[in-house]
Amino acid sequence: MHRPPNEDFSLKETKPHLGGGKVTGDRLTNIYDLVEQMQYLYVRVVKARDLPAKDVTGSCDPYVEVKLGNYKGTTRHFEKKSNPEWNQVFAFSKDRIQASALEVTVKDKDFVKDDFMGRVLFDLNEIPKRVPPDSPLAPQWYRLEDRKGDKVKGELMLAVWMGTQGDEAFPEAWHSDAATVSGADGLANIRSKVYLSPKLWYLRVNVIEAQDLLPIEKNGFPEVFVRAILGNQSLRTRVSMSKTLNPLWNEDLMFVAAEPFEEPLILSVEDRVAPNKDEVLGRCAIPLQHVEKRLDHKPLNSRWFNLEKHIVVEGEKKKEVKFASRIHMRICLEGGYHVLDESTHYSSDLRPTAKPLWKSSIGVLELGILNAQGLSPMKTKDGRATTDAYCVAKYGQKWVRTRTIIDSSAPRWNEQYTWGVFDPCTVITIGVFDNCHLQGGDKSGGAKDSRIGKVRIRLSTLETDRVYTHSYPLLVLHPTGVKKMGEIHLAVRFSCSSLLNMMHMYSQPLLPKMHYIHPLTVHQLESLRHQATQIVSMRLSRAEPPLRKEVVEYMLDVGSHMWSMRRSKANFFRIMGVLSGLIAVGRWFEQICTWKNPITTVLIHILFLILVLYPELILPTIFLYLFVIGGWYYRWRPRNPPHMDTRLSCADNAHPDELDEEFDTFPTTRPADIVRMRYDRLRSIAGRIQTVVGDLATQGERLQSLLSWRDPRATALFVIFCLVAAIVLYVTPFQVVALLTGFYVLRHPRFRHRLPSVPLNFFRRLPARTDCML
Repeated sequence: MHRPPNEDFSLKETKPHLGGGKVTGDRLTNIYDLVEQMQYLYVRVVKARDLPAKDVTGSCDPYVEVKLGNYKGTTRHFEKKSNPEWNQVFAFSKDRIQASALEVTVKDKDFVKDDFMGRVLFDLNEIPKRVPPDSPLAPQWYRLEDRKGDKVKGELMLAVWMGTQGDEAFPEAWHSDAATVSGADGLANIRSKVYLSPKLWYLRVNVIEAQDLLPIEKNGFPEVFVRAILGNQSLRTRVSMSKTLNPLWNEDLMFVAAEPFEEPLILSVEDRVAPNKDEVLGRCAIPLQHVEKRLDHKPLNSRWFNLEKHIVVEGEKKKEVKFASRIHMRICLEGGYHVLDESTHYSSDLRPTAKPLWKSSIGVLELGILNAQGLSPMKTKDGRATTDAYCVAKYGQKWVRTRTIIDSSAPRWNEQYTWGVFDPCTVITIGVFDNCHLQGGDKSGGAKDSRIGKVRIRLSTLETDRVYTHSYPLLVLHPTGVKKMGEIHLAVRFSCSSLLNMMHMYSQPLLPKMHYIHPLTVHQLESLRHQATQIVSMRLSRAEPPLRKEVVEYMLDVGSHMWSMRRSKANFFRIMGVLSGLIAVGRWFEQICTWKNPITTVLIHILFLILVLYPELILPTIFLYLFVIGGWYYRWRPRNPPHMDTRLSCADNAHPDELDEEFDTFPTTRPADIVRMRYDRLRSIAGRIQTVVGDLATQGERLQSLLSWRDPRATALFVIFCLVAAIVLYVTPFQVVALLTGFYVLRHPRFRHRLPSVPLNFFRRLPARTDCML
């Protein structure tokens, strides 16, 4: 899918009025200085007293209605209570106020028509203004009036003030922007929220041996293995090679566990009595609360655990009393590793699990989520296309979710969040989603929140203490091609508390030292990362309001390791981009050797002569050259943070069938003929890779055959050449040899031949092991 010529995928620098700026001139703290001020009218309804009776029973069912123009919010109602307490806050956006008076009415809930009990009117011009850190406005008692303005029985305690989104009441307030959302579940799903990822540990289970097993079948040699289960994770050891009743394994099993530890580790020793039949010889359950935590690589003491054999009696599991089997294990929670739940290419946290191993913070990251522009409609509601957008930002263990802006393609959030930074080489991820749960979780019909786009910002690419205000394109890859879903406006500032500490971080290992002392295999890391993402998504989806599984998985890039022809092409072109510098140097040197520019070639001869005569200048010259190049490039250093690049990702010209293959499930659900075509295409690509790998192996085997006497004549020539070269180099000064070699390589084209050189001809004639391949 080719992009339309008028569509802009670039990053745009902006100049918003952050923190009020010159627009209002308000005195602000530094809490909300990265967002634009938004003015709100706040109404806190605290309680009422001495309300008149309306029912025949002599009581009332009161609630309060707060009305401002066309916007109306109501509190919950109490049954048969004349002195109710609500303590609810209502917030009305000043930009949408189209009235001159605020009306707060107390009503009595009735089956037919709610009865009017009294009201309080406020002139908007008389409402006081409050800016944090001013203390909250104290609520006051107001006497209720009837519609004519006469005093009636009953009083209402209220606080009314003008404030900003920095007010403490803002997160929990009812918003006029969400007036169409009803129900407690719906309102909970649109509020802003801060979440914390569960604390994750690696659980190492070192299964050593078992003793005195009681096999089911007395005859034959038992094939015993150990199966370990923790929650949804299940691993097993290999079958013990010592086929006795005292088997040995000494094998490590690795799991991911999350605090609080809710489920025990269950181990079962099993005997394979048939190809598809395993009999349990004994079990044991180990609560993780009692497992020792290890902070370094020092080995822990092992323990023997008794195995219990279960028998089913009347549907219940009971333990046999006489059972002497036991298992020898070493179990610990590894606090020295960092549990990877994100892709290693853009991790937001690299600290070990154990808090005593954390280093001090090096700075603070502040993010202002201002607004979005031009969001694409994501769903149809009441016959019209609409979008209910919210943002999620993830850095370290802290997730933040903005409030949902209802029915707007240009939502304004203006929310600011802060994180502590422990490593500059980390990435913050900001995603935009469409809320499909405005009617609560049960009424949504299993709908999933749709992804609108994602932005990543690497902290090491930011200058310290500079405020970056940019509008980032929200790009999403669809089966039909890449599409711009809108733009998100962000303000970012990375403040460094100690420049020396931050510079010192560049000399430290990227991961905690346990990853290098006792490294995990690639297969283990992939499996453990999958388990970690499952645990994080499950825990966050149980929060209130939930951060849903599809949101967490999109933020953590679950599935990015799956095969994609587009990504393969992109990575190939990235490699070619890295090698392009070496290729350019090679072409430049070829031009020097062929005397394309005689003056340059003569200067290179002079430089070469100086370096050979004064070899102590070689390394200083190289580093001075790199210093000059770095200083020269400083003038054109990037001034903007990096953003999603469709050309680098090969997304702007990807073939539709390649995109369809990328969005296919695993295992595939496509028809057989399409799968066959893709399989043949993959075989063709693999055949080319196979040829390249074979050619590399051939060159290596030719090098090995120089001294292997596989070709006796070639090896004899090489050995004699080595003897002669050793004698010549011994009697000839090194500088003379270097000068002669350099001048030979840089000789004029009239002394060159088009045919390959003698050493190359000799090398290409050496034998390889391709003759032995079937």
